[in-house]
Amino acid sequence: MTLLRPPPDAAGAQLELPLAEPPPLPAPPGADGQEATPLADTAWPVPRPDGRSLRIGERTLHYGLKRTSRQTIGFTVDDRGLSIAAPRWVSLADIENAILEKQRWIFAKLGEWRQRDARRVLPTVQWRDGATLPFLGKPVTLSLDSPVGALLFDADRRVLHLALPAQASAQQIQDRVQGWLQHQARRLLAERLDLYASRLGVRHTGFALTSAATRWGSCTADGKIRLNWRLMHFPLSVIDYVAAHELAHLKEMNHGPRFWQTVESIFPEFREVKRQMKGHSPENVPAL
Repeated sequence: MTLLRPPPDAAGAQLELPLAEPPPLPAPPGADGQEATPLADTAWPVPRPDGRSLRIGERTLHYGLKRTSRQTIGFTVDDRGLSIAAPRWVSLADIENAILEKQRWIFAKLGEWRQRDARRVLPTVQWRDGATLPFLGKPVTLSLDSPVGALLFDADRRVLHLALPAQASAQQIQDRVQGWLQHQARRLLAERLDLYASRLGVRHTGFALTSAATRWGSCTADGKIRLNWRLMHFPLSVIDYVAAHELAHLKEMNHGPRFWQTVESIFPEFREVKRQMKGHSPENVPAL
């Protein structure tokens, strides 16, 4: 029998206090119209020196395991990821069964820590005149006025003129900026998809923007690709990686070795960009 008990209340998360539901676990790929595994959600946190790993669906869960004299299996989630303390007499199979039993709580808590990391990297935008936010990896300053009386982006000075009255509310400013970003995304993301589709020799059957909170892109078995418009905050290399990643699913609807070979064939620098994206979640970029 597997015994479960949370650790004492401390800095780490507690097993009996789930505060949020994690993203749903992906089903096995291959069904018509089914989306491939969400990008950047397949292996987090990163491997640790004292760690082991367990494959759960299309995700790889890394965790630290410590054998102790305690009588129960304890789970802790903190900035190091998942740590497990287990009795010496409990088998590894029992430990892995306990992980599977509590996987929803585990992934929820890992997601919360992931969001905290992202918020430290990408602070919340103050929606006002003179505020800045990243656009293609570089800061852009927001200006309520406009020299032409309409929305205008001055690429040389990196100023986005919103053509709004001085008394415009934060919500009005946010809506205008978000609309502009989505317009830019429809054009640029489609262009990058076409470029890498040509390099790979494939064709997708449809492209749409998404505002998903847990994924940067997705690809269905029937060839439809969705990319998150919030990618416009990141450098072009990140957009290219996500485009190459989703297009590779048109040949390999999984994340196995042949899939990553396919990504590398059209985007050789994918490993570095993938590393840079660790800790970034769509719901934590500024323009929400």
